[in-house]
Amino acid sequence: MASEATRSDTAESLEGGGAALQHDPWRRPSAMSSVLALCEQFLAQAGFERGPWLAVAFAAGIGAWFVLPGPWQWMGTIAAGLGAALAASATFDRDGGYPFLRQAFLLLPLAIVAGMGTVWAKSALVGQPAIERPMVVWIEGKVLEREEQSAQDRVRLTVATRLPEFADAVKVRVNVPLDKDREGLAGGARVRLRARLMPPAAPMLPGGYDFARTAWFSGLAATGSAISQVEVLEAAPERWGLAKAQQALSGHVRAQLDGSSGAIAATLASGDRGAIAEDDAQAMRDSGLAHLLSISGLHVSALIAVAYLVALRLLALWPWLVLRVRLPVVAAGVGAISGVFYTLLTGAEVPTVRSCIGALLVLAALALGREALSFRMLALAAFLVLLLWPESLVGPSFQMSFSAVIAIVALSQSAWVRRWLAPRQEAWTARVARNLAMLLLTGVVIEIVLMPIALYHFHRAGAYGALANVVAIPLTTLVIMPLIALALALDLAGAGAPVWWLADQALSMLVGLAHLISAQPGAVTKMPAMGLGSFLLFAGGGLWLALWRHRLRFFGLVPATIGAAQLALLSPPDVLISGDGRHLGITDPASDRLLVLRDTKSGYARDNLTEGAGMDGETVPLAQWPDADCNRDFCVAKVHRGGREWHMLIARGRDMVPERALAAACERSDLVLADRWLPSSCRPRWLKADRAFLARNGGLTIDLEKRKIRTVAESQGDHGWRQRPQVRRRNPPVRASNQL
Repeated sequence: MASEATRSDTAESLEGGGAALQHDPWRRPSAMSSVLALCEQFLAQAGFERGPWLAVAFAAGIGAWFVLPGPWQWMGTIAAGLGAALAASATFDRDGGYPFLRQAFLLLPLAIVAGMGTVWAKSALVGQPAIERPMVVWIEGKVLEREEQSAQDRVRLTVATRLPEFADAVKVRVNVPLDKDREGLAGGARVRLRARLMPPAAPMLPGGYDFARTAWFSGLAATGSAISQVEVLEAAPERWGLAKAQQALSGHVRAQLDGSSGAIAATLASGDRGAIAEDDAQAMRDSGLAHLLSISGLHVSALIAVAYLVALRLLALWPWLVLRVRLPVVAAGVGAISGVFYTLLTGAEVPTVRSCIGALLVLAALALGREALSFRMLALAAFLVLLLWPESLVGPSFQMSFSAVIAIVALSQSAWVRRWLAPRQEAWTARVARNLAMLLLTGVVIEIVLMPIALYHFHRAGAYGALANVVAIPLTTLVIMPLIALALALDLAGAGAPVWWLADQALSMLVGLAHLISAQPGAVTKMPAMGLGSFLLFAGGGLWLALWRHRLRFFGLVPATIGAAQLALLSPPDVLISGDGRHLGITDPASDRLLVLRDTKSGYARDNLTEGAGMDGETVPLAQWPDADCNRDFCVAKVHRGGREWHMLIARGRDMVPERALAAACERSDLVLADRWLPSSCRPRWLKADRAFLARNGGLTIDLEKRKIRTVAESQGDHGWRQRPQVRRRNPPVRASNQL
């Protein structure tokens, strides 16, 4: 009977095909309703997993403000977000139909709007325009901050002064050589000196570090160096404060320990990183241990944990207090006070304050009997940090610290890890081995999570960081920091020398480990500048994978895999040109060498070129390359890319040249690259990047095969820190000097 009914229904549907087609529009809403029902069911089952996505949306609004070029796009995004929220409020039933979907479509756009509004308001309130061009001026003002940088043989001063371009006082940062340092030159002193000032530097190449953006939010109008003796008009007042306490503590630690050990010990005790030698700092970066040199979550958490546990154990010895007070609350208060004091003592930099906020939230959870580490707590910490410092979102410090904690929380909440770490009857050796294996696994997961961030910002990442951190983190938190604290306490009685010796040995082990790991073959992975799209694929996929617990979270592997594939297929640019046109590199993939226009002694320029190209090989002057012909004024180079030969004309001198000869050379070239102004008669077959072009666009990277050009200006848009071009016609080529 059932089969007959089925055949009958089928026949009727075939015979009435027109009627069936008429019902299609009704089937589509039904399908849409099913999709909405599935989404509603998914959100209903998610429970507390929904909350952290509000912080993600808030961060997305901040990130969109940095990515979008200007006010019209920002206002359009805000209008679209408000419109989406209004549409969600009007579309979904308020009588209980799809309540979670309604909340999502209402709150997520509003969170995006709030994030964009927050960073826009912060930029308008604290943003400081830079000076328009380099200048040499006498400056007189008050020293706001003094930073010791003995490893670079200088002192860095932040001075509030008046400059001709500004009506109000502005902040400038000046490097003063140690031989020009003076007694009384500290915070609060009034000084007078002659300085060479520059606008805060834009990225030298696309994807590079944007100091101009950092300076905008820090309120810096210029940076430079002193070229005269520093005259102290009024010495710093003799008052004791945290800044002097930090300097005194740093000096005391370095007096007890020499060399690298003393520099790193001073960093851990006071946050003063100025004495760390560059080779040690580079070894720490290449080995994946650089986070140990920045006072952040690891150090603050270790200190607060020790203070909390010690206070809890000591207070438990007082029966009267145990019967009347909740000891976790009191111990949390002691830990909070210790963490805040350590944060202030080490300079209260944004990463340290951010870590302190997160640690205080964990203490609050412990005191209230809640779960200490959860995504809700992490989302609240991220929201508070971004509310106060929205600009930190685009920096590597925020991204790395929160990504690492997200990875730790996601790993610790997985079912199989809970089973692995569950208490059981076993020998202590098995328990130790299990915990060590978990520590190694955590390190590997963190390194995998942090590698895209490191490659995006620094174009390099340590390959053996997980292995190094398995030793370095316990060594630092369980041995070095307690020894330094104990030695400082014993110094009050003059008995700290033996403990300082032990600390020296432990610190030497840490530095030796960094140099050992960084010296291994393949210790550092270098890649060309990663595109923003690939980075967002990693970020979005990672967040989706970590924040959900449903099986659907594994869909986060799809964008992450696409991002990894794009990264694996990423090829270095063929040509790299700095914003001033003076530094140029041509990649030679066959020999893994970078051909440079000038064999400069500037480590900054050389490092930017090699990192932008993602190359480990040596740099070779272009004049020594067989396919280049150079004289004093120009180089003519031939490059084979994409199955054809590209001809380049590259300026390298300042002398004037005959315009007709220059025009003829331009006609024979595909690209003309110059740090000088070139006349309109210079017309190459494809690209002319001269002083005027570079002033408008900044540094360039060029892919010849795809004919693709990336510029610094593309990433800066119309934000306040973008340096507007100041193009002046200079030295027109009207007089002969050399043949081209």
